[in-house]
Amino acid sequence: MNVRRCAAALAASAVLCAGAAPAAFAAPSPSPAPVVPSGLFGKGDPTFDGVWRQSFALLAQQAVGVRPAPQAVGWLTGQQCADGAFAAFRADSGAACDAKTVLDTNATAVAVQALKALGGHDAAVKKGADWLKSVQNEDGGWSYNPGAPSEGSSTPLVISALVAAGEKPADVKSKAGKSAYDALLSFQLGCAAEPAADRGAFGYQVQDGKLPANAGASAASVLAGLGAGPVVAPAAADTPAAALECPAGAKDPAAAAQASAGYLAEALKKDGHLVVKTPGAETVTADVGNTADAVIALAAAGHKQSAAGALEWLKANSAEWSKGNPAALATLVLTAHATGTDPKAFGSTDLVTALNATGPSDAPAATPRQSAAADAGPSADSSKSSGSSNVGIWWIIGLGAVAGVGIGFVMSRRKQQP
Repeated sequence: MNVRRCAAALAASAVLCAGAAPAAFAAPSPSPAPVVPSGLFGKGDPTFDGVWRQSFALLAQQAVGVRPAPQAVGWLTGQQCADGAFAAFRADSGAACDAKTVLDTNATAVAVQALKALGGHDAAVKKGADWLKSVQNEDGGWSYNPGAPSEGSSTPLVISALVAAGEKPADVKSKAGKSAYDALLSFQLGCAAEPAADRGAFGYQVQDGKLPANAGASAASVLAGLGAGPVVAPAAADTPAAALECPAGAKDPAAAAQASAGYLAEALKKDGHLVVKTPGAETVTADVGNTADAVIALAAAGHKQSAAGALEWLKANSAEWSKGNPAALATLVLTAHATGTDPKAFGSTDLVTALNATGPSDAPAATPRQSAAADAGPSADSSKSSGSSNVGIWWIIGLGAVAGVGIGFVMSRRKQQP
């Protein structure tokens, strides 16, 4: 869930990822950054996150009662290909998508959820969902780009989108008969996992014969297992998060979601937030993006108190991380919304005003429904999604400047360890 919030900032800084990009996602030759369209949220290069940040910004505005600017909605609808798919960004949306267009399940999933939440886009939502079903892998899951092995981050994102579109994930099956839920559950660490603290977590992909716990995949899987997305209405009841029950384990998606919530709650206890390790080093950095995702997931699972400490940490420490970044600001708006917190007084930041300021200049003023504490917002069934990234510089310090960071650069961020 934690890849796209910083993509524009990363592209703008033109730095190279420490690890080489997989051949399938190799970056193209360096080229000038595209001009940022007037209808798009954010001023950074949208090459790798345009649709993502636009969709999250629209979801957040809708959740707190801000009527999105028609120009912003029109930009998003114009990005959809004829077959229903979305790329991360298409500079010339007037040109038809072709074999060279790099289609993106994550961008498509979040766009589907945003358009569903906005209402009036049923045809586009159905086309997007149909395309997602058409690129389902044999194991029932999805990869970031069609044709690659399934991932524990992309699979739950797509499931949330399918639910938003009115599909039943248990009935969405591959030619091999594997359902979307079959794939989702395959990424959960069970009772045999070591260390025991990782039991119930979800992983991204198997690495060296093991499936490491991954905070982003875990948070996304909580939402998917509950049939929810990031637009979460504050729960009336509150119960403590619980660890995976062993030796029984999780038998269905909802139980798996609760076990993952238990893992996230425990992971948050040590420092009050999640951390990430620098690849190839022992440096540990606060992971603001995944911490916000975890708070939303815990709220969706009915464990607001388990997320209370992390919520307070976010209020005190997220301002610099989110400054000028629409996807980051939107995620924090949705964090506030899920926990019944006023997004206009989130620590020292008025998140709603800050988010609106990154959008089209003709964005309308907020309606009286801005306070998440005063309004539960759209139902979880009508707007679902999740995803993106900590803009901390832990993985780019000291690396040489280059242009054209490419899809491989963004993909490598998905494999971070919690």
